[in-house]
Amino acid sequence: MSEAAIVGFDSSAFLKQTTQAPGIYQMFAADGKILYVGKARNLKKRLASYFRSSGLTIKTLALVAKIYRIELTITRTETEALLLEQNLIKALKPPYNILLRDDKSYPFLHFSAHAWPALSIKRARHQRGSGQWFGPYPSATSVKDTLQLLYRVFQLRQCDDTTFGNRSRPCLQYQIKRCSAPCTGEISAEAYAQDLSHAKLLLEGKSHEVTHALAEKMEAAAAVLAFEEASHYRDQIQQLRQLQTQQDVDTGVGEADVFGLVSSEGNSSISLLQIHQGRLISTRHFNFKNPLDETDSATLTAFIAQYYLTRTSLPPAAEILLSHALEEGETLQEALQERFGFKSRLTNKVRSQRARWLELAVTNAQQQLATHRGKAGQQQQRMQALEEALGFSQPIKRMECFDISHSHGEATVASCVVFDAEGPRKQDYRRFNIEGITGGDDYAAMSQALERRYKRVKAGEIAPPDLLLVDGGKGQLNAAKAILESLGLTSIHLLGVAKGTTRKAGLETLFLETVDNQLALAGHSPALHLIQQIRDEAHRFAITGHRQRRDKARVTSGLEGISGVGPKRRQALLRHFGGRKAIAEASLEALCQVDGINRALAEEIHATLHSH
Repeated sequence: MSEAAIVGFDSSAFLKQTTQAPGIYQMFAADGKILYVGKARNLKKRLASYFRSSGLTIKTLALVAKIYRIELTITRTETEALLLEQNLIKALKPPYNILLRDDKSYPFLHFSAHAWPALSIKRARHQRGSGQWFGPYPSATSVKDTLQLLYRVFQLRQCDDTTFGNRSRPCLQYQIKRCSAPCTGEISAEAYAQDLSHAKLLLEGKSHEVTHALAEKMEAAAAVLAFEEASHYRDQIQQLRQLQTQQDVDTGVGEADVFGLVSSEGNSSISLLQIHQGRLISTRHFNFKNPLDETDSATLTAFIAQYYLTRTSLPPAAEILLSHALEEGETLQEALQERFGFKSRLTNKVRSQRARWLELAVTNAQQQLATHRGKAGQQQQRMQALEEALGFSQPIKRMECFDISHSHGEATVASCVVFDAEGPRKQDYRRFNIEGITGGDDYAAMSQALERRYKRVKAGEIAPPDLLLVDGGKGQLNAAKAILESLGLTSIHLLGVAKGTTRKAGLETLFLETVDNQLALAGHSPALHLIQQIRDEAHRFAITGHRQRRDKARVTSGLEGISGVGPKRRQALLRHFGGRKAIAEASLEALCQVDGINRALAEEIHATLHSH
């Protein structure tokens, strides 16, 4: 039942007639707009807490000051109150409630009911009995990545049935190897059914079965000298390894939704990890305001309730792991059981692997909160500080930074990273494999990379930067200056970043344009912090490229030099991973899964391939 609204609000009179039954309460402002919706096991006790003389937060006091009337709705149980509360929050979106703003339906992967089934993403199951469905998935990004991987590996058709039935020749998807063109008979029904079966096994978490079957086909094709067919299977195996990367969260068993919460200064971040068959298959991050500075327990309770109880397509996992104990965990658990028809276990007391999952969720939430808070205005502030420090009269729109990485002259790689007012532009990053120089000659390597890059700038193929940063001292700066002058690109400003004798951050020597013009910046300067960020990113990108190039060159000879790894075991490694690069990138746990490779031998292989 619904009690009468209290107009011209008087808290003392209101509390005298308030029931102690369970229910929900709605707080309204004088203009009739909703302020807050809450639920309580004992309405009188809960509402009295808003009007006590001390102990309220500033934000709660601000809410109370705006209350003009309160409406109550009594329910039979607290579980009913929780369900009603979440429906009202979803419908009314009160400003003082924690709001989960992502209100879309969740995506499914759908195989159509057709003789040649198509694979696509759908967000509604209007034709529940039609075709085969996998999902729902909590992250649209992850399901799109999975879909693209399935298209690349198994080349299932993407078109609708009408288009399929009216094609006379293969489309572009066939040309770029994203479809096997069953519409024009480019693949047999048996082969397509096999690809379809493998795709479904993959979605069921049985990726190892798929790769084992593909490895057998690769060997069979190679045995009859069908090398093109064998290479196709090899490529499929390598691509599937993207889904089999061994992580700390990959145990092979366990189904759980893992929620990690971190709050600070009225802001909260929650990271959700979805665990399927012991493998982390999806992550989602939520950043939101905490209008009343609720406790972490109350915040997580409100979030979990909204996340599950106001959605129709995403049931909870059998186990829900939480970074904080919930204030009303039993009530929420009962509501979930009533809503979905099965019981989910909510717990924050976990050990072993589940504790590591939970720790990972909290770590992600911490990072998300730090990133969310730090991005706003920081990049712009740093850019302005750098413009002032350099004495530029015009804003800096684009910056590029180069660095060199090698191991005693081996596999030299140069990196180029690009930043603008929004931060890094990773789509513009480039690497250069350096050839034809004396090993270890960083000046020659820098000159080669800059010449290759800025010839394209000179030709108008690439936008020129306003500022070019070079990681290195006088030699690198002079090399850069000579290249720019030879190409006539004298409008690009130069900044050399030389590490100090201790190589500690904040003690760099900065050269503006020439080695005779040093730039002094304080260690706390935002301009220096931006320079360090760009330099460190160029260093990271160069090292990553160098290691990839070096490992690719070393893996073959490295395997041949390991005691106990003869031709049969090398073949087993290649068969399992599908290629030499994948072996070099494999983790210790992944190596242990290869037939004939025990833990000790896997450790020796891993140590040899990662010893430099």
